[in-house]
Amino acid sequence: MGALPQLSESRSSVQPSKDHGPVIEEIQGLIKVCKDGHVERLPAVVDVPCTWAPEPDVASKDVAVGHGGLWARLYVPRVQTQKLPLLVYFHGGGFCVGSAAWRCYHEFLARVASQAPCVVLSVNYRLAPEHRLPAAYEDGLATVRWVRQQMSHRAADEPGWWLAHCDFARVFLGGDSAGAAIAYNVAAQLGSFGVPESALLKPACLRGMVLIQPFFGGVARTSSEKNLVQSSRSALSLTSSDCYWRLALPPGADRDHPWCNPMAKGSPKLEDLRLPPALVCVSELDILRDRNMEFCKAMRRAGKSVEQATYAGVGHAFQVLHNYHMSHARTTEMLTHIRAFIYSR
Repeated sequence: MGALPQLSESRSSVQPSKDHGPVIEEIQGLIKVCKDGHVERLPAVVDVPCTWAPEPDVASKDVAVGHGGLWARLYVPRVQTQKLPLLVYFHGGGFCVGSAAWRCYHEFLARVASQAPCVVLSVNYRLAPEHRLPAAYEDGLATVRWVRQQMSHRAADEPGWWLAHCDFARVFLGGDSAGAAIAYNVAAQLGSFGVPESALLKPACLRGMVLIQPFFGGVARTSSEKNLVQSSRSALSLTSSDCYWRLALPPGADRDHPWCNPMAKGSPKLEDLRLPPALVCVSELDILRDRNMEFCKAMRRAGKSVEQATYAGVGHAFQVLHNYHMSHARTTEMLTHIRAFIYSR
């Protein structure tokens, strides 16, 4: 899978889009938003069917999650000697692009399922700007509710064929970039609810979060945001990051909104949340590097369990886009860290 087009420029342009007026927001090669609200997503990454098998030892199927159009792609190792942990995973894309069917995610998550090993449920949540936050967070929580409902289904046929392979005493939330932000916010919601909602995962047990380059923001720039110059290989620049947040947050909200910055003054205090242990994967050349590291420090100050893994010589989304010389080696390291984290809980 090759790298995406450069995602760096631009806030807006004045080129007309047929029948929809001028383009007012654009991330080159990925998304255009017109003045009348029309959204055009460009085919930057090919979709692949669930039947395509990059890992021969992993079976994959698409399933409906509830009745509102939400769906997910399941990855289940074919050969098992015991029940496996369940990883509920959310793809990246700045809340605005991406799909559980994108080839890069299909390849990566098939590897996770094979090498962890675990059952992976990759969620195809609603996208902004048509569905601004908290829509993606609501879809994440709805997925957890759906998993809870499915646990009573133990049939070997559809739709519950995968359930018999899961150890619901070991459930994990995970994702990369915006997907990591979704995983964190779902865990935070579960950790702030009263008794009825906090029992969503009972008798399932939420054992941890796998947060890969979590896409958080803030009004004040970090050093890596200001000083890390991004090459044409980069999947995220400061300009594209700002554009994603303008499209994803409620109109008028800034980047210190709680849905963007979990460390902002108006966000729920980390000390007050019942959060599971976290593995936070940080990329050395990512503009989000310092913000991710600040998040780890804030979690530790709040008494939360955090493992931080930093990957040298690579930037944002290297594990799915293979857009750096060291991508393959670092992805192998990441898979080793994910396995160790999951099986230590």
